[in-house]
Amino acid sequence: MLPPIDTVRLHETPEGVDLALRVAGPAPRAIAYLLDVVVRFAVLLVVLPLGAFAGFGTGLILLAVFGLEWLYPVVFEVRSGATPGKRIMGLMVVHDDGTPVRLPASLIRNLLRTVDFLPMLYGVGLVSMLVDRDFRRLGDLAAGTLVVYADTPPAKPTIPQVVPQAPPAGLSVEAQQAILAFAERGHAVSEARRIELAEILAGSVGRRGEAAVAQVNAWAAWLARGAPDGRG
Repeated sequence: MLPPIDTVRLHETPEGVDLALRVAGPAPRAIAYLLDVVVRFAVLLVVLPLGAFAGFGTGLILLAVFGLEWLYPVVFEVRSGATPGKRIMGLMVVHDDGTPVRLPASLIRNLLRTVDFLPMLYGVGLVSMLVDRDFRRLGDLAAGTLVVYADTPPAKPTIPQVVPQAPPAGLSVEAQQAILAFAERGHAVSEARRIELAEILAGSVGRRGEAAVAQVNAWAAWLARGAPDGRG
């Protein structure tokens, strides 16, 4: 199989469903990181006045700095898949099989930020992302994670509301899938192309023109609701 030529990565689930993951490159990830820096700095400004309480206040500030540096990304990633900065940029962290990131992987990828940051300004991490086709820094490679776009799931396709009609007996699964796909997407193609496809699908009953379109839609309506006798 040829390697992908864009940023979409397909992962097949055990159920045979292909998950399309759009991996994020260095630019949106850098912007998300800067946004998170702003958020963390704002939180730190709120905590700094505690420094007026000698000893106890200083300890709280140190705890806050530690939490913002190391726990901030882990908590948000495990809870919702993305830090505030990533969420603003429409990004999220997932395992490389598309499943939600869990605590061990999030800890690994964030602990290794110290290596990715070397020698400064994420130099090692940037080089790693540029040479890896999935734009993974070392932390991602070690944790088995990807940063992807959190695409909104497409709306459930609908078929024309027509009187259902049983298709010919012995129709293959592939033919049934083609009929359903035609009914769901036929509106997106030109009328001439729609008729052409319908005539191919309805060729066994000799329908032509708009009659073929109506016939295929009627079969699709029957297949979509399930066959009473178990066919489909």
